[in-house]
Amino acid sequence: MNQQQLHQYFTQHYVDLAQARLGGETLACSDDFFAEMENLIKPGRGVFIDDKYTDRGKWMDGWESRRSYGRTHGNGSGRDEDWCILRLGVAGVIRGIDVDTNHFKGNAPQSIMLEATHCIGDIDNAQWTVLVKQSDTDAHSQNLFEVNCDKVWTHVRLTMFPDGGVARLRVYGYPQLDMNNFVAGELIDLASIQNGARALLCSDMFFSDKNNLLMPGRGVNMGDGWETKRRRDPGPDWSIVKLATRGVIKKAIIDTAHFKGNFPDTFSLEGCVSDDEAILAGDAQWQPVIERTKLFADREHLFIDEICNNETAFTHVRLNIFPDGGVSRMRLFGSIA
Repeated sequence: MNQQQLHQYFTQHYVDLAQARLGGETLACSDDFFAEMENLIKPGRGVFIDDKYTDRGKWMDGWESRRSYGRTHGNGSGRDEDWCILRLGVAGVIRGIDVDTNHFKGNAPQSIMLEATHCIGDIDNAQWTVLVKQSDTDAHSQNLFEVNCDKVWTHVRLTMFPDGGVARLRVYGYPQLDMNNFVAGELIDLASIQNGARALLCSDMFFSDKNNLLMPGRGVNMGDGWETKRRRDPGPDWSIVKLATRGVIKKAIIDTAHFKGNFPDTFSLEGCVSDDEAILAGDAQWQPVIERTKLFADREHLFIDEICNNETAFTHVRLNIFPDGGVSRMRLFGSIA
């Protein structure tokens, strides 16, 4: 795949595990004299403001270090490099990396390397594994790299050779449920991306991404949800979600926050027991979870008694919206099978 196809594949099939709204955090770096490391995990690709300067030089929307010659980096490696350590918002399996040098035209790094670790305690004692070996990068570009490793990681370390600036770092993969976060018998949100759920497939996401349905918190605006374009037939539009783990749904919340003139008229929810391959091939056998039900604008809708098959464990659900529109969040609380 070329770079454009690779970017489309990553964004359609995986989640950015490092993004700030999932709890991603930049912990430390060798140097961020010109532009702060925290910019690496902000939304978007970064902007450029032609006449904006700070007392340290040109303002840049990314992470930018000083020129490395004559400078001690303090990481003990003895190599000429700059580095930044990030804690992922949620632990998971990494499948792809996007090192985006947008607007860094004369100050991008010559090459980069990415390492990862699984660390619960002191990150200073972590053992790092190379996921992307030292590779050349292009200025003012999205530099995409595939990763083929099934281990679960909690932190990554981006290294620039020898110095320079990166606008954004995206760490694409899928979260993994950590049972240590729950007590016996606790209902968990089976549709939370933080617990390992992810949107597999949808009929349309013209206005906003299907994975917004599963994000933490309530949507901050109309763009922070899943919204389809206007249909000219009865519909429905639909989104298929792989649950965090196989579970029995006991309570559901469908939230249309901020969708006032474009919320769906009605919705239904179905579940199945399947694997991803059968889902993608259209071979799943769906069972009703909530029959077709009226929705209202800008409201959290709670469903408990309306849930049928409330003793049946499912691996996937399909949210159907009639005929189209936008839903901010879907919460499915249940017990682990």
